[in-house]
Amino acid sequence: MSHIVTVAAKATDPAALAAACDRLKLPPPQIETVTFFDRSVQTGLAVRPPGYVYPVVCDTETGDLYHDTYQGRWGDEAFVGRLLQAYAVEAAKLQARARGHRCTETALPDGSVRLTVTAGAAGFGGGPQYLTTGGAA
Repeated sequence: MSHIVTVAAKATDPAALAAACDRLKLPPPQIETVTFFDRSVQTGLAVRPPGYVYPVVCDTETGDLYHDTYQGRWGDEAFVGRLLQAYAVEAAKLQARARGHRCTETALPDGSVRLTVTAGAAGFGGGPQYLTTGGAA
């Protein structure tokens, strides 16, 4: 039996989601209404990873992600983790750059990403700030 998985990722920024798709070499997300195998219906920005039967649907109001991989038979379950990681990095970069800060990204051996944000004219009131995302599952 198929199971719809809801991930409360708080992926609410369409621009960051589009940047995450670009980062993962996917087509940009499109607004779609998707009827999943269990007949549940979700509307939002649909991300279509290769090998997936159903897209990952992001509700940008709640940030929830909906997907159905049928326990890996209809798509790579680890992809959602990679998508969330890419979203977190891209959202942080967009926010930092909007405030005039510079960003430097470093891939870590465990799959994590360290984002170093250096204050621009607005300043943080200190040295560089770091965001490290968890390794993609």
